[in-house]
Amino acid sequence: MWPYPKVIAHRGGGTLSPENTLAAMQCGLDYGFAAVEFDVMLSKDGIPVLMHDPEFGRTIVGTGSVAASLAAELQKMDAGRWFSDKFTGEPVPTYEQVVRFCRNHSIWMNVEIKPAPGYEQETGRVVAEMTTALFADVGVTDLAHLPLFSSFEFDALMAAKHAAPNIPRGYLMDEMNFEWRAQMQELAATAVHTNHKYLTPGMAKQIKDAGYGLFCYTVNTPERAREILSWDVDAFCTDRIDLIPADF
Repeated sequence: MWPYPKVIAHRGGGTLSPENTLAAMQCGLDYGFAAVEFDVMLSKDGIPVLMHDPEFGRTIVGTGSVAASLAAELQKMDAGRWFSDKFTGEPVPTYEQVVRFCRNHSIWMNVEIKPAPGYEQETGRVVAEMTTALFADVGVTDLAHLPLFSSFEFDALMAAKHAAPNIPRGYLMDEMNFEWRAQMQELAATAVHTNHKYLTPGMAKQIKDAGYGLFCYTVNTPERAREILSWDVDAFCTDRIDLIPADF
């Protein structure tokens, strides 16, 4: 149930570049990673862009929000200077730009649907519809060359399921809850994505015995990576692409 790479660069380049930018995707590639995870949110005009925080202030200087800004405005904002002067002027990329970059470089994508509050269903639908169009040339059974959606927002994943049923889904849960089996079945999800900090060997066994892939975030030491892999975890993302190589 996991036909994808084992080690995935978190938000593109982990701690080595400004997250969710084309520079981050290039950084991951430079370190030998052919698999990335990144966050997608909708602009005011309904364009999917790469962003983790709905409000400005961390990776975008100033006040405001993604949902209240046009995509053209977002693309003029500086998404790199917060990280270092080296990346000053790095723009906010659109989802389409990043997909084309990744496909051109044979990079597999875990697309986290990250809706701003109140935009869960719309974000899931729009991202799914665009993904279907961008991967129209890939066969529906060619899972290794299709992206994997993930989200903490059940409604966003359900909307993605209805709009693009052939794009696989992973359900993100910080901690496993007692409803996880029913939720996975309703979503027709193929993988559980969960915080490695709360995962136990017993829980890992339950997930794998139920026939699901098991992905963990965000594992930043080789020692912890080896431990969870010994529990039959299929894959994990990492910020420390300098410490944990793609072929770990």
